[in-house]
Amino acid sequence: MLEQSELYPTPGIPGVEATPGIELCVVVPTLNEAPNVAELIRRVSSLLHNTSWEMIFVDDDSTDGTPDVVRRIARLDRRIRCLHRIGRRGLASACVEGMLASSAPYLAVMDADLQHDETKLPVMLELLRTSDADLVVASRYTGGGGIGDWAPARASMSRLATKLSHLVCNQGVTDPMSGFFMIRREAFEASVRRLSTIGFKILLDLLSSSPRPLKVVEVPYLFGQRKAGESKLDSMVLWEFVMLLLDKTVGRYVPVRFISFAAVGATGVLVHMAALTLFHTGLDASFTHAQSGATLTAMIFNFWLNNQMTYRDMRLRGWSWLRGLATFSLACSIGALANVGIASYLFSNQTQWVLAALAGVAIGAVWNYAITQIYTWGKRK
Repeated sequence: MLEQSELYPTPGIPGVEATPGIELCVVVPTLNEAPNVAELIRRVSSLLHNTSWEMIFVDDDSTDGTPDVVRRIARLDRRIRCLHRIGRRGLASACVEGMLASSAPYLAVMDADLQHDETKLPVMLELLRTSDADLVVASRYTGGGGIGDWAPARASMSRLATKLSHLVCNQGVTDPMSGFFMIRREAFEASVRRLSTIGFKILLDLLSSSPRPLKVVEVPYLFGQRKAGESKLDSMVLWEFVMLLLDKTVGRYVPVRFISFAAVGATGVLVHMAALTLFHTGLDASFTHAQSGATLTAMIFNFWLNNQMTYRDMRLRGWSWLRGLATFSLACSIGALANVGIASYLFSNQTQWVLAALAGVAIGAVWNYAITQIYTWGKRK
């Protein structure tokens, strides 16, 4: 167990009475979890009697009053803190911001939905105190753990994701997809600048970003049932998981957002051709009118899909959505002119027509990505 001087080695400020700092910080990312906040605090508080601890709720601008609930409790209990994020979302990035906001030497992450077994917190803390482990993972897949009453489809997806995770993390962890773990600060800080912070799987991100293999201990736990609120799992979780895997494999060469942007653009070509066929063949419009309508349809589709997928963590809504569509359309129109101009120039200079066309597409795609990243999704009021 670390001595007091090891936990708090910095001398106090002259003339200021020093008090021991926080030993354990429990970071809880939230989105519409108001009914569960008080019960989670009650449970954790009942377990950590002999520990100096704090709990930081990192809320992604919930619409059900979750930040207000946390702040009301925090006014009565200084161990509770609220980090209210506006204009950005993402469980992984929320966890990182919460951990960076604390000075505690031990950092835990758990969900607010009461499905993680909070009784494991003292066990995890004691393992870090008394061993040389860097990380303690609460695992559903080690002996004694379990996934509860998950539907077969969800269980199969979880097992598949766990297998795929070993493409970027080969540390022998049975549950690298767990959202419940505790880590030493020095191990976290060694990885933090390498993190992707994409999607939901912050543990996998940490394991695959560490500059050295982490010493990991696993403790089994049984995944519980949600009592209140709604699950945040949706079809986009799979997409974000794929983006994380891509970022950890090819992200050092090509930005993962560009890969997504290009994939959306390729899908937009199919939408363009389908719309052109409908307008020109089905509705008997002239080719020029049909082509114009198909181009507009494809642009709107590409903007919508990029807003939902590529820039999911910075999604535009309301008037910002309309402004974003306008800047996206303008940027892509200029990109289309650049595409045609460069391809024509190369072709006129004896470049094989396929290569000239591909060069035009590549230049147009890079232009569209760079400009829309800055002016469509990058600028905030």
